[in-house]
Amino acid sequence: MTGTVRALTDDSQFQVELTNAGPKLVVVDFFATWCGPCQRIAPIFEEFSSRYPRAVFLKVDVDKCPETAQSQGVSAMPTFIFYRNKVKIDSLRGSDSASLEDKIKNWYGDEEGEEDAAPVKGHMDLSSFLLKSECECLNDSDEHPYTHALTTKGGYLESDCDEQIIIQFAFNQAVKIHSMKVQGPKDKGPKTLKIFINQPHTLDFDQAESMKPVQIVELNPEDLTEGLVSLRFVKFQNVQTLTVFIKDNQEGGEVTQVDYIGFVGSPVSSTNMADFKRVAGKKGESH
Repeated sequence: MTGTVRALTDDSQFQVELTNAGPKLVVVDFFATWCGPCQRIAPIFEEFSSRYPRAVFLKVDVDKCPETAQSQGVSAMPTFIFYRNKVKIDSLRGSDSASLEDKIKNWYGDEEGEEDAAPVKGHMDLSSFLLKSECECLNDSDEHPYTHALTTKGGYLESDCDEQIIIQFAFNQAVKIHSMKVQGPKDKGPKTLKIFINQPHTLDFDQAESMKPVQIVELNPEDLTEGLVSLRFVKFQNVQTLTVFIKDNQEGGEVTQVDYIGFVGSPVSSTNMADFKRVAGKKGESH
């Protein structure tokens, strides 16, 4: 398969390319023609564009596009920066091809075509932002742990001693959460959710019962099979951790089952094109 790397030769092209890419992953190689490491990794970058065809691969010559390089904080070459919905989500400095591919895999998406879907305009699936090593669940069964509900590849989360479950989600950077998706069976699926943010530690069940949440969500059986559940977006503007207390299930049984739980939103830190224009007029200004 032929590679599909697009070379940018003018500062005006950068914003256009990010806008046109929409929710697709964009991988940008900031390079210089005189840079030896840039030359060595160039054919590998071309190969990655063929290997990961759902992503957009761009090359930006820092000498031809100096304002773009400066506005994106590029101070060494090569620098690779990752974007989605015009949001800078990751970066890598240097020509380590293995590390570059690891980052592409991390942001590319697990499901075929998954990252191409835009469930809410201007937002994205936040599963790639989960810091899974710091997520935690109380009362999940050994056979069906909470990690099964973080992916749509099969498996499910099931409660252990009774119907209640607490899940704390940790994100690798501050995010804004617009909505959530909860899937489960119409009989054992979750019903009442109490949602808390930025708790210093995972709540226990007594605390979850007594504390006032940021929002209470009441799900009906239809919510568990279709669409997104909107959250009070203004309340979820700077989230590092989010705790979901599943209080009961649809039919009041002793076992609750969650097939999938995920969130839609965007990182707090985003590409600000107003800043881009300001920096463009001041080449000597540091960023």
